[in-house]
Amino acid sequence: MAKTFSGKEVMKVLIREFGFSFVSQKGSHAKLKKKVRGRIVTTIVPIHRELAHGTLLGALELAGIEEQDFREAV
Repeated sequence: MAKTFSGKEVMKVLIREFGFSFVSQKGSHAKLKKKVRGRIVTTIVPIHRELAHGTLLGALELAGIEEQDFREAV
């Protein structure tokens, strides 16, 4: 079974390894952004103890990051 991640773990990896920066938080959802080739990429990460696999994939899709690249960066 694949390792599960908390929302905070996902945020830390996106910030540290993929150049995102924290923008804001509303309730239990954090907004992260980065600039790539003149456009702004935004993703939303739910701050939950454990993210469902589909939720993780959704956040990574918004960020433009493949799951394999994310798991290698961890």
